[in-house]
Amino acid sequence: MKAVRTTITTTTALLLLSIISSSQALADDSSGSLAAALEQTKPLVDIRLRYEEVEQTGFVDNAHAETLRVRLGAETGKFLDTSVLAEGEAMIRLDRDYRPDNAVATYTRFPIVADPENYVLNRLSITNTSLPQTSLTIGRQRMNLDDQRFVGSSNWRQNEVTFDAVRVVNKSVANLTVDLTFLNKVHRPYGVDSPQGTYKGDSYLSNIAYQSPIGKLTAFAYLLDFDPIAGLTGAFDPRRGSTSTYGGRFVGSQPVGVAKIGYVASYAWQKSRDGNPVKFSNDYYLGELNFTVENIKLAAGEEIMQGNGTVGFTTPLATLHLFEGWADKFLTTPANGIKDPYGSLGWTGSHLLGLDSLAASAIYRTFEAERVNVSYGSEWDFALTGKWHHYAALLQYASYNAAVSTPVAIARSTTKFWAQLEYIW
Repeated sequence: MKAVRTTITTTTALLLLSIISSSQALADDSSGSLAAALEQTKPLVDIRLRYEEVEQTGFVDNAHAETLRVRLGAETGKFLDTSVLAEGEAMIRLDRDYRPDNAVATYTRFPIVADPENYVLNRLSITNTSLPQTSLTIGRQRMNLDDQRFVGSSNWRQNEVTFDAVRVVNKSVANLTVDLTFLNKVHRPYGVDSPQGTYKGDSYLSNIAYQSPIGKLTAFAYLLDFDPIAGLTGAFDPRRGSTSTYGGRFVGSQPVGVAKIGYVASYAWQKSRDGNPVKFSNDYYLGELNFTVENIKLAAGEEIMQGNGTVGFTTPLATLHLFEGWADKFLTTPANGIKDPYGSLGWTGSHLLGLDSLAASAIYRTFEAERVNVSYGSEWDFALTGKWHHYAALLQYASYNAAVSTPVAIARSTTKFWAQLEYIW
């Protein structure tokens, strides 16, 4: 941790020296340069209208969530190698027939749809590129590392995850990317009014990637430390996410005749950190092979997250909707871990039905415990997406069927449906 902190401090100092030294050269034309930066300001517009319905065993009422999310902001051009980004967000509940926060005992007759009403400063950051092949971003920002299994913005939810952080990305060495981050706040999808809406604590992220002719090899270390929050105990205690995770990932593809063979392999080892009230050590595995011919892609793989009988492998900063089924039944890994073998079929097309692009996908998954011989159930997921200029439309469906033989219900049978229209500029 001291090494990471020293690296960030040193890099920040060098950037400040670079800015000071370059300001003299720009003094005669500083006003013009500033004017050019302002003229190059780009608007940020993201408007998303969504309907989500959830039918879950154990609830008499289905959840009906009609929500409108609006993000508006701007990013300036560069002045003294520095740009500024500011973005606000409003998330409006058009229909309140759903429970937005599982840590608050309201709307409890409905299943959970984690999209609470929220009005917030989503992003506010400064980025400097004074040092060659290096960017430094300070402030509230979005981060997506690799496939987002360990660090992501969770943009699937209407309120995305943003981080108050200092992030340094260096590409001085050919094919090598060094990505270092210090963060002390995580703004979560539950919003500013939720007791679990913001996690605080000093955390460190290190991600180093090398691009080879046969694939991208990444080594990472994620050291998370979260402070306790009054009133949040047990599974809601942020300190249960205080972990040290070390691992690697390799992903690539090779042409074979008219086809392309892709491969993904990842491993991580995780242990609890000092602030965590539960002591554990668990492993993570992922393997996938995929096969693409023209516009059709087949994939098969398995993800394994260990559990020791008390707690499972945890990924509190992940974009969870991307993994272990779109019904989101395993956002927290069961105490006995989980094995998730899956197969998927995808198709993409362009310039069809007046659209720029059209895509369809289907995924089948089964879930079982990693530590003991217990089935959790299975799930079918389907999606249809279309894009036209700045617009994107989505239909998505997920059906999770709990295993009837499971001695203790890990998750209840659930079906979910989404219809969404988004405008991005």
